Amino acid sequence: MTTIAETRDSRFVSEQEIPEEMRLRKIETQSSYLVNGEIRQWHGEYYDIFSSVLLRDGESLAAKRLGAVPFMTRKESLDALEAAVEAYDRGMGRWPSAPVAERIEAVDEFIRRMAGQKEDVVRLLMWETAKTYNESENEFERTLRYMEDTVDHMRRIDEDNRQFAFDGGFWGQVSYRPSGVVLCMGPSNYPLYETYSLLIPALLTGNTVILKFPRVGVLLHGPIVPAMADCFPPGVVNTIYGDGEAVVGPVMESGNVDILAFMGPSQYVDRLILKHPAPHRLHMVLGLEAKNPAIVLEDADLDLAVSECVLGALAYNGQRCAALKLLFVHESIAGVFLERLQEQVSGIAIGMPWEEHIRITPLADPQRLVYLRGLVEDAVGYGARVVNPGGGEISGTIFYPAVLHRVDERMRVYREEQFGPIIPVAQFRDIAEPVRFMKESRFGQQASIFGKDARQICNVATGILNQVSRININAKCQRGPDLFPFSGKKDSGQGMFSIHDALESFALKTVLAAKDNRENSDIKGFLEKTAM
Repeated sequence: MTTIAETRDSRFVSEQEIPEEMRLRKIETQSSYLVNGEIRQWHGEYYDIFSSVLLRDGESLAAKRLGAVPFMTRKESLDALEAAVEAYDRGMGRWPSAPVAERIEAVDEFIRRMAGQKEDVVRLLMWETAKTYNESENEFERTLRYMEDTVDHMRRIDEDNRQFAFDGGFWGQVSYRPSGVVLCMGPSNYPLYETYSLLIPALLTGNTVILKFPRVGVLLHGPIVPAMADCFPPGVVNTIYGDGEAVVGPVMESGNVDILAFMGPSQYVDRLILKHPAPHRLHMVLGLEAKNPAIVLEDADLDLAVSECVLGALAYNGQRCAALKLLFVHESIAGVFLERLQEQVSGIAIGMPWEEHIRITPLADPQRLVYLRGLVEDAVGYGARVVNPGGGEISGTIFYPAVLHRVDERMRVYREEQFGPIIPVAQFRDIAEPVRFMKESRFGQQASIFGKDARQICNVATGILNQVSRININAKCQRGPDLFPFSGKKDSGQGMFSIHDALESFALKTVLAAKDNRENSDIKGFLEKTAM
């Protein structure tokens, strides 16, 4: 384990130096895929998957090959679409017509089967995303909890559906009904949690799904796919691999996708949406970019503010949409804040993901290195300063965290989402300055406010409530707890991702209504005993 302040050594090691329990047992070639309930063997081209964790071979470093996945074509993606469309059958298929209890039973069994694959999935997650082993394990456990909690919530909804509302001489019964065929595309930074937090509510509400796994974090799903084939009826879940636009484009062009569930960059999803021939009919559940600011007021508890800002900006190398992306610090405390900030950042442990107490690991996507360096160089060119020793340096696929001071609106990092370990700090004298930033920003996910004066905090919060979907008081921005709504305004997303709201995002509420009279009493009595 090393820190920025101690050495420039990247800490990459040889294969032989990796602890035995952290090594991959074999090269994982994903030679099969799921369509229409069948695990089919792939006989076409493959593309290789490499880890950003480089291995030392003498004096050189080389990317470790983890395996390969099918390089599918238009034909395979349309086969998957056809299976999903037939299984849905305009809402009359076996799965969308099944009682909620039956769908819950299938998902419960899937969760049980998935839990048995923990060891293999966690190790692949670590190697594919360069996430620490502990973080990878936590992501797996959190995914299971999310799925279990979603199932429990669906049970409660099913029970509530038996209740009646009365108004104006009518009684009505409201139920959740499926929306159709879902194209589900999870992100590379949390390829397990975010993928299944989309998939499970889509399935529980009776939709059929085409699942396109992310480019980074694709192999880890291999051990789980057989459970999908065993637990769900044919065509309910179908998997596709390959170049995103090549396999997803034809699916969208067909017009047979009813919901696009996507997490990733807005530029990509914009191109997908334009391919759909009836975008007015396309429902979207989107988690996109963010530029979440922290506002550190003059009376803030500096120890708390610095600690939360470091964690919020650098957890998983800052590769999180919910990360803190820009710190606004009142000018009266900027000096001491920066001193403590750079001290904490300089002491952060850097190393390989299997090592203990590591905070900074190789970037999941090495192509990001050039972009991050460009952001730092642009900011420095306009007068910003890297205040921590070694900040912004690159070693192999590691980008050393950079604290940039005196960032202003001339600089790209002031506006663009860095999605990496850069902490831009802007000073402010008047609270109107950070408020103006949020008003003018095209993003609107979250913000954090640090301070002690309740009246001032509430005034600031009131001023930005219409700009973001969540305001955190004396705490970093974050995704959870999962019962809280998670969404974005402006260009940061559409739809809701909490346990309750995700179910509503994939379902349509349907009302069965009748006059409250004697002629309809038998129907009402039947419905009280039967879940429709």
